[in-house]
Amino acid sequence: MAEEFEFELIFALPKGAEDPFALSDAVFEAGFEDALVGTGMAGLLGVELITEGDDAESVILEAARALIRTLPEGTTLREVRPDLVSLADVAEKLNVKRQALQQREMPFPVAGGLYRIDEMMELLTAAREPQPGKRRPRFDLDPAQKWFRAGKAARKVNALLTMREIDPATVEFVTGSRSELAGVSARERA
Repeated sequence: MAEEFEFELIFALPKGAEDPFALSDAVFEAGFEDALVGTGMAGLLGVELITEGDDAESVILEAARALIRTLPEGTTLREVRPDLVSLADVAEKLNVKRQALQQREMPFPVAGGLYRIDEMMELLTAAREPQPGKRRPRFDLDPAQKWFRAGKAARKVNALLTMREIDPATVEFVTGSRSELAGVSARERA
């Protein structure tokens, strides 16, 4: 069953390929007419998408591959978000103030006030359950579900990029990598 996923792809651009209009045209050409395109930091391109599919990892990889084919030659996939998130990121998605989250039990941060999105989701999901002697939370997770659903897959894709199991220039599995071999054996069993 298809679900919607909300995520952002961050690309490193080759020198001289920073024309925001040309980049927006390339995103449109890749089939993402509703994408939010960010060119605010020189040398980087952010493309925020809401896309439908059966699983988040496949949706993220397919979108990244489609974009890499239309973006300037030499563009590489640098990062997928959401992966590590701040309280401000989560508060914005839940339409609450950051202080409302600070008053709750939170997972341990992993780096500089950033949290793993899937750990954050687990705690927020548990917080929705009524607990004796505690106030009910005043946030609604439902509008943010498509963002949270993409988080675990974003973390996995970032790990595969870091371990060089996915080529950042093609967004394809590196031949002979553990992930590529696992994908082949899974396809052979099907």
